[in-house]
Amino acid sequence: MTFTAAEHDAMRRALALAATPGVPHGPNPRVGCVLLDATGNEVAEGFHRGAGTPHAEVDALATAGDDARGATAVVTLEPCNHTGRTGPCAEALVAAGVRRVVFAQADDNPAAQGGAATLAAAGVDVEGGLLVDEARVLNRAWTFAVEHGRPFVTWKFATTLDGRSAATDGTSRWVSSRAARLDTHRLRGECDVVLVGTGTVAVDDPQLTVRDEVDEPLPHQPLRVVMGERDLPADRRVFDDVAETEHLRSRDPRAVLEQLYARDRQHVFLEGGPTLAAAFLAADLVDEVVAYVAPMLLGAGRPAVGDLGVETIGDALHLRVTDVHVLPATGQDGAGGEDTNVRLTLTRRGRDR
Repeated sequence: MTFTAAEHDAMRRALALAATPGVPHGPNPRVGCVLLDATGNEVAEGFHRGAGTPHAEVDALATAGDDARGATAVVTLEPCNHTGRTGPCAEALVAAGVRRVVFAQADDNPAAQGGAATLAAAGVDVEGGLLVDEARVLNRAWTFAVEHGRPFVTWKFATTLDGRSAATDGTSRWVSSRAARLDTHRLRGECDVVLVGTGTVAVDDPQLTVRDEVDEPLPHQPLRVVMGERDLPADRRVFDDVAETEHLRSRDPRAVLEQLYARDRQHVFLEGGPTLAAAFLAADLVDEVVAYVAPMLLGAGRPAVGDLGVETIGDALHLRVTDVHVLPATGQDGAGGEDTNVRLTLTRRGRDR
């Protein structure tokens, strides 16, 4: 593969465009596009702003107009080859007279793949793989879902140093600090599903929305999903009108993920209690763990995770730490002030996520 310095620079710019703040993380991948003229200078740029809006290539072509003829299109994802809410980007590039297309990540979505072949058949010079690792990171949940046929699952929990999520009387406020709770809202906003079990809704009555620093809900909200067979009171906060909610009457994690994938959901933020967490772990359906660790000891109380069937240390479930971040105290919680929390991000050992 041979790419020019101008194409490298353009791809970095396209990746930055794709990562523009405020763009939904699903169901469509985030994509950026930069058009270069024959001398390597930028003609136009564009990015995808969410489902139903013009794709990045079409956005850039609209800005370029006639200047797109003979240009090189540098795109973070292989141009699509299907008609959905918008037309095929591969055909739009051909019609605009683009001479060359450079993309980072191939599109493995069966409904959209084949754009490179369509372009090549029309006589366009096509080359892929430029900064592909960066592109995969940009759309990690979407990429995982396409390749594995199910949503990526992030399990989040808060714990004391001795692994307790609540005291013996059931109280858990405040195991996590205000800084940790704000960080949780940020991570919720990066997912398209927040998932809990019926037990969590019945006991804790969470709202499960994404909120800002003054506790106001943000415009974009993930789908709230409650899984489990028991009936729940209609007055639970998770059933309010701030965000959409689904009650999936199943105890089977794999069946729930299949239903969510069929609804084009790609990233599940698992916030249920220890029993639900253990069910997902036992089914090998947790891809990432985010743990907020508070500097306190309880000695007894509810564990952060339920029984995993581990009877000897050799059978322990090992995780690989990928990030450690200290969330400083703000002094706004509790009678004695708030504790500093440590956020640990982990994945299963041996997995390349």
